[in-house]
Amino acid sequence: MGLRYDSFYIGGAWVRPRTDRVIVPVNASTEEPLGQVPEGVEADIDTAVAAARRAFDEPGGWSDWEPARRAEVMERLALAIDKRADDFVERVSAQNGMPVAVARQLEVGYPSAVLRYYAGLAREAAFEETRAGFFGGSIEVRKGPVGVVAAIVPWNFPQALSMFKFAPAMAAGCTLVMKPSPETVLDAFLMAEAAEEAGVPAGVVNIVPADRAAGAHLVAHPGVDKVAFTGSTAAGRSVAETCGRLLRPVTLELGGKSAAIVLDDAELDLERIGEGLFGATLLNNGQTCFLGTRVLAPRSRYPEVVDAFTALAESLRVGDASNPATRIGPLATARQRERVESFIARGRAGGARLTTGGGRPEGLDRGWFVRPTVFADVDNGAVIAREEIFGPVLSLIPYDDVDDAVRIANDSDFGLGGTVWTADPERGAAVARRVRTGTIGVNRYIPDPAAPFGGIKSSGLGRELGPEGLASYQQSQTVYL
Repeated sequence: MGLRYDSFYIGGAWVRPRTDRVIVPVNASTEEPLGQVPEGVEADIDTAVAAARRAFDEPGGWSDWEPARRAEVMERLALAIDKRADDFVERVSAQNGMPVAVARQLEVGYPSAVLRYYAGLAREAAFEETRAGFFGGSIEVRKGPVGVVAAIVPWNFPQALSMFKFAPAMAAGCTLVMKPSPETVLDAFLMAEAAEEAGVPAGVVNIVPADRAAGAHLVAHPGVDKVAFTGSTAAGRSVAETCGRLLRPVTLELGGKSAAIVLDDAELDLERIGEGLFGATLLNNGQTCFLGTRVLAPRSRYPEVVDAFTALAESLRVGDASNPATRIGPLATARQRERVESFIARGRAGGARLTTGGGRPEGLDRGWFVRPTVFADVDNGAVIAREEIFGPVLSLIPYDDVDDAVRIANDSDFGLGGTVWTADPERGAAVARRVRTGTIGVNRYIPDPAAPFGGIKSSGLGRELGPEGLASYQQSQTVYL
């Protein structure tokens, strides 16, 4: 690909970095360098926060614009993203191994949809209201933007998860400094180009790729008013500690170990439900926080369920992420593959029964590939059932009855996603409501821009998407009249 950038997008302009440090992204399918971008340091973060601060504080600036006027800019940004669809797909797929078929849907179409949703919400939402006071008189309640937002984004869905933060923050009137992950930086520069073309006012969007140290500096920066973080639970705890000390609002979307509950009446014909099962359990090479990687199956049909998921895993074509026929691409980094392989080894050592996968695919000597892997006869207390693996590995756990299934599903440190599979949607919904998790689907799963997304327990704090996502970038002011 050979892409090279020598400047950051800060304050509506391309600004030279403070050091000569660089990031060299690597193709996950071939292990070849893809290009080079500057690596931000603390001084670059300071420059970006200052630009965002000016854009927010200046009279008549972004925070003072009418919501409908902000919506027009957001819709232009959506169009600019759509124009670059092929480039976004190519860059994301090359960097993190996401199959291009997935990238086209979730790294271009989905971010644009989120932008348009919040543009519509900006036009429709009530940013102030007048209430009758309990003691008499009137009360005006205003919902203003929280201020400058530090947005820290991971490598697995870099554009979609950026837009989870950009869109509601922009709709609310906030300005942002985004730190993309070092593994996925080339698409971030493409986003900067789209923002420039769309006429996003100077300082509203600022993008600085950097490492964890610079990210920590951003989180603690005195010019930041709110932090929005997506990443691992361990890193999220560190962010939360800093924000707690500073009394700084924070949204945390962290890890997951969700349950896919297969009820005793579930359809198991892969011709009918295979795509839905794939999207809910193995999407993006298993590198998806909400996936139902604990599959709970009734003992009465346990062999059928094991056979179905084994067949599903074996049907998925593994290969170069740039091939439209690929269903499972490589993991994002060599380190991530080592982590996944270590969990597979622990699953074997712990006595789980490997039904398929468990190693690297033949004929793919370059790239960080792992075959889709299914373990049967897993105890919910096993390491592979407790910890987030973040790769194409499923653990099949038997249960006795529905109460037992709900108990097992809730016996987790996490609570982000989940699914219930059944021929009776009403029954499925009743079971879903008993699962302690932030989101759950019946016979399907995909986060919808109109609904709040986020987790409980070790899966995070707060919500993104929906009107709730907009509210998280607002603060209320009460005026007694």
